[in-house]
Amino acid sequence: MKMKRFLKAVPFLLLASLLYTPRPAASSRAAQKADAEGVYNVRAFGAKGDGRALDSPAINRAVDAAHAAGGGTVRLPAGTYRSFSIQLKSNVSLHLDAGSVILAADPRDGDGKYDPPEPNRWDKYQDFGHSHWHNSLIWGEGVENVSITGAGLIWGKGLVRSGNQSRTDAQNKALGNQNPEATPFGYPNARDAVEPGWGNKAIALKLSRNVVLRDFTILHGGHFAILATGVDNLTVDNLKIDTNRDGIDLDACRQVRVSNCTVNSPFDDGICPKSSYALGFARATENVTITNCQVSGYDEGTLLDGTYRRAYRREGGGEFGPTGRIKFGTESNGGFKNITISNCVFDYCRGLALETVDGGLLEDVSISNVTMRDVSNSPIFLRLGARLRGPKESTKVGELRRVNISDFVVYNADPRYASIISGVPGHDIEDVRLRNIRIYYRGGGTPAQAALDPPEKEEAYPEPSMFGEMPAYGFFVRHVRGLEMSDVWVTFLAEDARPAFVLDGVRGVEFRNLKARLAPNASTFVLRNVEDFSLQQSRPLPDTLLERATLKKL
Repeated sequence: MKMKRFLKAVPFLLLASLLYTPRPAASSRAAQKADAEGVYNVRAFGAKGDGRALDSPAINRAVDAAHAAGGGTVRLPAGTYRSFSIQLKSNVSLHLDAGSVILAADPRDGDGKYDPPEPNRWDKYQDFGHSHWHNSLIWGEGVENVSITGAGLIWGKGLVRSGNQSRTDAQNKALGNQNPEATPFGYPNARDAVEPGWGNKAIALKLSRNVVLRDFTILHGGHFAILATGVDNLTVDNLKIDTNRDGIDLDACRQVRVSNCTVNSPFDDGICPKSSYALGFARATENVTITNCQVSGYDEGTLLDGTYRRAYRREGGGEFGPTGRIKFGTESNGGFKNITISNCVFDYCRGLALETVDGGLLEDVSISNVTMRDVSNSPIFLRLGARLRGPKESTKVGELRRVNISDFVVYNADPRYASIISGVPGHDIEDVRLRNIRIYYRGGGTPAQAALDPPEKEEAYPEPSMFGEMPAYGFFVRHVRGLEMSDVWVTFLAEDARPAFVLDGVRGVEFRNLKARLAPNASTFVLRNVEDFSLQQSRPLPDTLLERATLKKL
């Protein structure tokens, strides 16, 4: 009897099972918002994309869902997504469709804040921006297999470049910040400390790996458009950055490829390998390639709008700007190893700078196929210094060695600073080779400048202007052992009374096929305390071998 009742009930049980679908768990419901290819459209998570609503909560929900599902692509279709902090997570790609804009919100609007800067006990050894990552528009820490891609725009409209959010004018003046663009050299500086709630970076990554940044544009990126610290296997490709301070900073990173990028940064550096103490230990930036890139110092925004204006001048003229450029340092605790730079263009900015002043080794660097025009300080600046900003017990003077620079063309370089290769007493720069270089300086140097003896400034912040005007118009070389120059030509656009080359405290130097334009009565060389000097095939000067020259002019 029981069996008959069960058999009669079977059709109803089958029908109920077909009609009933269990309610998915929260993570499963979120996963259902992805399409078949694992793409999570932020609009499915509540993003409006109208430029008025606050969309960062919806974007973060989409990132969380993709991460919970094991990975996926978070897609931002065309629209303007006003946002505070967006946190990247492992195995997630953030894709910006053409026409999409991530707009950095302004905390003064009253509907949100950026994530607070995390504590860092090592922040006294580098500026505030280098010491914190979470107070950014987009940030990730300890993530892997992440990317930001697409033809969209990251507009850091609400980001700040330094810390003047609530200070009075008098307080800012006391900190040297009455003009945010008239930045005094030397860090850490109180003016860079950004208050909680504000964001000062467009993209910040810490201790991460397998990261790709490709194809998008950054406008007005704050203190750093991109700050990567301790990031391994990093690819940065085909970006356009037009910003109000640093462009791309590669700090203590390894296995890095930067290619096809255009960086306009009139107020600070363009592409900048660094090796700070921000992680609490010294870590080298190594195995890096930078190729097919352009850096410049046009007025902010005029790279992207195509006008390339040059109206802005800092206080002090060329001494303080524009900046732009590719620079190693100044943060240099961990040093730089095994780096190549090739096929790059500098326009209306500072020149190439290789600096190690905080104890790190700078070695095995090759730079080739570079053109520069309208350079506002030294076209080539190599500096081994003794600033030694780091733990006193472990920070000693570093070394700068094995650097090859070749195939440079420079036109209209600042006449005051020449190109500088300078160590400090007792610590020589070693094994530098320059080949196939042609530099046109603006000229105008005087006999009074030719008589100058630049100070050492061993502990100073490294910058070509640190020594004042140079006694040479072409190259000033001091505290160097092992220098070779071949096929090097220096000239000027207006007559310059200074010698082309001044060498001071240099040992083991070889010149071959050297050409230098001279004013009447000017010397090609001034040699002070030079040992093992060789000059060949450099007419009109005869071939010359000197074992030692205390003071000699050629």
